[in-house]
Amino acid sequence: MNHRFLESLAEGLAALDEAGLRRSLSQLDGRQNPVMVLNGVPVVNLSSNNYLGLAGDPALVQGAANAMSEAGVGAGASRLIAGNLAPHRVFETELANWLGVEAALLFNSGYQANIGVLTALAGPGDVIFSDALNHASIIDGCRLARAETSIYRHLDLADLESRLRARSGTGRKLVVTESLFSMDGDRAPLSGLAELARRHDAILIVDDAHGIGAMGPLGRGLTEGLGPDVLIGPLGKAFGVFGAFVAGSQVLVDWLINRARSFIFTTALPVPVVGALRAALALIRGPVGQERRAALHRWVELFHVELSRVGWALPSAPSHILPLGVTGGDPVKAMAMSRGLAERGVFVHGIRPPTVPVGTSRLRLSLMATLTETQARQAFEALAEIRR
Repeated sequence: MNHRFLESLAEGLAALDEAGLRRSLSQLDGRQNPVMVLNGVPVVNLSSNNYLGLAGDPALVQGAANAMSEAGVGAGASRLIAGNLAPHRVFETELANWLGVEAALLFNSGYQANIGVLTALAGPGDVIFSDALNHASIIDGCRLARAETSIYRHLDLADLESRLRARSGTGRKLVVTESLFSMDGDRAPLSGLAELARRHDAILIVDDAHGIGAMGPLGRGLTEGLGPDVLIGPLGKAFGVFGAFVAGSQVLVDWLINRARSFIFTTALPVPVVGALRAALALIRGPVGQERRAALHRWVELFHVELSRVGWALPSAPSHILPLGVTGGDPVKAMAMSRGLAERGVFVHGIRPPTVPVGTSRLRLSLMATLTETQARQAFEALAEIRR
């Protein structure tokens, strides 16, 4: 064993401790419901991205069991070798039909989808225009693509347009953005981005991780009616399962099958996961989805009103992601407040660098449609006390 190596890691961890940036895993038990058990104590769960409350839904459990009884558990290989099984193909067809696009392709996570898309579509001589607050998976995809990356100011269409003009003589141009930003809860100006992309012959890529399933009149996310060139939709949030999809034209999907390394060189999603995804899609596109989205919207409005009333500063356009800033963006204070909430029976995670920029540490609430009035009131009281 290399003791000097271990000592260097221990020193690095000590430095993270001193800066208030060391991370550890919370001990959570139970299904992903509005109430879970944190370190042996029941808490109201305001840290899960399970926006529609589907992660523990009996229909998804049954969908996974049905698929497993028919086709086993593991896919056994990558999709291009021996893992292209009927459940994968059927779900992709159902998903494409629901979204109103020619084709969809499953990836094993949103991270792999973003990396796969960006590295397959861009390379040396191309330029990727990326919002300054894009997710780490997009940042890493830009780096791995080996294209030039031009980072425009967050949500700033004028800055993006000036950068697009300056690269008018370059190769392929890609504009990539989240739809609803995961740590700030604000929305990208998608119609403006689509217009700029058209005007400058750029490819528009939208990661709708926090919109798909949870937003839009039919649950088809924030890009409904927009028609981005590439739609990326992680499936571990409102869908309540795991994986991700890329949707668009058939030629796009065919290209990704041939060039997206994070698709080509990985074993296909397990069969029960795909069975659960099919069950989730059936709920999301039906009356249950409509009811859950309406409930989620009601909670968004109520939380926005109640938290603003006791002094929390919130984004002007409310969403189911609510960032609560702490004084000076202090990471130590953010984690102390998170612990204080847990002591009051409410689980809200503190978010620190490098997830967010230095000096912007915060609490991050994410709401679930299946909250009850009692649970919400407990959360309001705890958040008001912590604010005071």
